[in-house]
Amino acid sequence: MIDLYFWPTPNGRKVSIMLEELGLPYRVNPVNIGTGEQFKPDFLAISPNNRIPAIVDQAPTDGGAPISIFESGAILMYLADKTGQLFPRDVRKRTEVTEWVMWQMGGVGPMFGQANHFVLFAPEKIPYAIERYINETKRLCRVLNTRLETREFIAGEYSIADIASYAWVASARERLMKADFEFPSVVRWLEAVHARPAVQRGLAVGTAT
Repeated sequence: MIDLYFWPTPNGRKVSIMLEELGLPYRVNPVNIGTGEQFKPDFLAISPNNRIPAIVDQAPTDGGAPISIFESGAILMYLADKTGQLFPRDVRKRTEVTEWVMWQMGGVGPMFGQANHFVLFAPEKIPYAIERYINETKRLCRVLNTRLETREFIAGEYSIADIASYAWVASARERLMKADFEFPSVVRWLEAVHARPAVQRGLAVGTAT
């Protein structure tokens, strides 16, 4: 059994989608980040950075004590290694998938998150900040669009690289660039990922919270 500490954000949905793709049994422990539940001491013991998502694997493969994992990219890799799915063993393919997971963690998440904040939530509209982060969001979408012009999924076959980026890019398309999302290969990829039944189940987690 996997305990999932979750709130329905793009990072949270990475892990709910992953668990659905793998068919692993899990239970959802909501962590309401709007009311500050992520700062409670019991959650800090699991996620030292006070961020969702986090998991506790009650039955790790070594047969030892439960393992807690924080950081969504680390969780994806851990679950993929646990099951032998969605993360190739071949050194070249595995490196390629790892590169694109790191690209999402280091670029897409932080930049899209800042764009989302300054466009939608900042109490003061700061044109410089909005322009900076929207431009970087568009640049990263161009990188992804170019990548997807010659392959169905980010690293060729569907993998944790796609799961890492999907919810962030789908959210940016809907919330930040609805009128001018001019990335046709990305749109095709979004539709292909969304069509997967496990993705739809993963997206539904927490929607009634």
